[in-house]
This record gives sequence, C-alpha cells and structure tokens, in this order.
Amino acid sequence: MPNINAGRLLSELRRFAQFGAYKTGVHRPTYSKEDMDSRRWLAQQYEAVGLQAHIDGVGNVFGTPRSDRRSLLIGSHAESQNYAGWLDGALGVIYGLEIARTFAETQDCAGLPIAPVAWADEEGHYVSMLGSRSFVGDIDEAEIDCAVNVDDGLPLMDALRAAGLAGVPRSLLEPERHVGYLEAHIEQGDALEASRKRIGVVTSIVGIWQYSVIFRGIQNHAGTTRMAIRKDAGVAAAMLAMAIAKRFPEVAGPRSVWTTGRITLEPGAPSIIPGKAEMLFQFRDSEMPVLERLDAVLRELVEDTAIKTDCRAEIEQTETGKPCHMNPAFQNAIENAAARHAPDAYVRMPSGAGHDAQVVAPRLSSAMLFVPSIGGISHHWTENTDDADLVLGCQVLADAAEAILRGEGST
Repeated sequence: MPNINAGRLLSELRRFAQFGAYKTGVHRPTYSKEDMDSRRWLAQQYEAVGLQAHIDGVGNVFGTPRSDRRSLLIGSHAESQNYAGWLDGALGVIYGLEIARTFAETQDCAGLPIAPVAWADEEGHYVSMLGSRSFVGDIDEAEIDCAVNVDDGLPLMDALRAAGLAGVPRSLLEPERHVGYLEAHIEQGDALEASRKRIGVVTSIVGIWQYSVIFRGIQNHAGTTRMAIRKDAGVAAAMLAMAIAKRFPEVAGPRSVWTTGRITLEPGAPSIIPGKAEMLFQFRDSEMPVLERLDAVLRELVEDTAIKTDCRAEIEQTETGKPCHMNPAFQNAIENAAARHAPDAYVRMPSGAGHDAQVVAPRLSSAMLFVPSIGGISHHWTENTDDADLVLGCQVLADAAEAILRGEGST
C-alpha cells in the first residue's frame, strides 16, 4: 500500500499557496506572473520525481512517466479565482504531485505510472476549462483567437505571448496512453461538513445552463408618465424573477439549483422608466431531462411575463454544459479506499460545481473525490479545510489510484 507523506503534502500545499498569496488565500489569475511561476515550479517538481515535465501551448503542465505502461492522470487546475481560496484547484494539483512521489518511493508501487497534471484556466478568466478542453480536442484556434480576459479585455493570444507560450504546441489526449483520470477537490459547499462526513465520492457533475433574458419597454419620464400606459422593462425583469422563484420548485429535481446573478436596467436613473432590462440567469442539475424541463418552463415564463407587461422579450442561451456521470468502477475504488481509512465517514454525492473531470470524462474513464470545505466557503480568501481532512483525502486517492492501476478498479 502507498503511504503518503502527510508533512510533505501539507508543506507543499502551503508552498504552492505562496504563488500569489493574498491574506489567507491567493490571487493567481490565469497567465499572470504568479500563475506562470507556479506552473514552472510544478514542472521542476515533476522532473525531480523522475517524470518528463512540459508546459504546453495553453499552459497545461504535464508530468509524463518514463514507462511503456498506461498511466493514470491525477490533477486539477493551478490558477485561482480573483482574491480567492488557497485550495480550489491547488488541492488536486498537489495531490497528483504527492501521489507520484509516494509511488516512486514505494517499492510495490514504483512500477505503477502516475501522470500528474495541472490544467489551465478552469476558472474561465479567458475560456472556462480551456486547458482540459484543449487536451481533449474540444476547442479550435478560432475560439482561442477571439477569446479575451473577462476582467480587462486582454486578448488571450496576447496573454499567451506574454506568458512565453506563443508558438508552443498544444498537447492532445492519446487515450491509449492512459488508464483514466482522477481529480480531487474541495467540496465548495457544506454538505460533507453538515453530515459529518470526511470524504465525498462524486457520482456526477452538473450541467450548467445559462441565459441572457432581455426585456424592452419604453423609456420615459418617471414623473409624468401615467402608470396605466407604462411599459417598464424593470418591472418585467422583477416579475420574471419572482415567477421563477414560484414555479421552478414545482418542476425541479431534488438537487436542482438556480440563480438570478445580475439584473441591469437602462438607463438606470431614478427619474427615468427603464426602457431595457437584462437578466443573467442560470440553473444546474445532473440529469438532462430535468435541465430540459427547466429550460421549457423558463421560456414559458419569459413569454408570459412579456405579455403581462407589454414588453418585448429576447432570450439567449449562452451556456449548455452537459451533465456528466463518473465511472462506476472508479467510484468503487475511491469508496473502498474511503471505507478502509474513514469507516462511516464517506458518502456518494453529486458535484454542484463544474470541474475539468467533466471535460475529460467523455474521452477517458474519470472520477472525483471531495474533502470538506469549512463552513462551505469557497471562491473567497477565507476558504479552508482541516489538515486532517487534507491528509485523509490524499491517502484515499492514493489507495484508489493503486487499485485502478492494478486493475481492481478498471472498467
């Protein structure tokens, strides 16, 4: 059995958090100096383990075993959200490094090839899940050419050039070279903590469907326009939000969630009736029939609201992520390892957030493991997990990796 080095794991997690340290978290946006420094450091660590390390044309960092056997990819994303937590993504990256080291040091496991990986831009500073999408061939040069930074509009091509990646080839998946892919992540919610569980065996990852809804009314004077003749786009947006809040619980699945993330009014002045309102709306579920049902109800509510407010409505679906189910045999390998190390402290659960694993899974057998997030906090610099849970999660994943590579968890 591989026995991870707990002290080394915690030390390396904290070392990684020094790249872009911010309060108790990190600010390490994709292709920033801090991000690229962290990736070069990772490549050095991979080489020190005896792996062939390289950074590809979109910033993915690969540690390739010097072996003819099929390897097991283990990793996550290296960048962070802006001014956010030290474990989101980084946890899975350092787990991959530690498991590769542990296998190299363990006589019985030295011949079992671990391929650690750090994906680029899962957080979507330029293109959500850019690195893993590039790896599986799900993005073309045209999309890369037109992508820009969501915060400052910097073209992705300029960012790649500044990061020293211009002209560097993008690595593409060769399925025959890998047994599968494992990813560890903080839960980013409080389900594990609330149920006093320490390991989550991820069963599925939600599909995220996102929309822009625009209502167009008539902009006019707020003091002289009679209420009876108003076509107030702001009222239409508010009515739709309330209609969703009433209707969606009747048609949603048991784990469906939805959010009105932003409503903007034009011109947005206190004495002017809004002539335009834009609403950004999103819902998530792990089952396609539920997503399709919510989509149909949303469109029905938009049409009904337009009629009631005498406003014109436009709805555009801007994201249509497909839900993804994790490999059952890999789930079993993680669950069996959790049962050895944390009896009665593990649970199977879906992921309510998107992850690189859902991009890789259609092409390569994949699974995920969660550890608790204290207070359910993530995407904030106070994000944290107990040291004991950090260590437990890595040990469980290492045991699962051994089982998979020995064929005990193969499909």
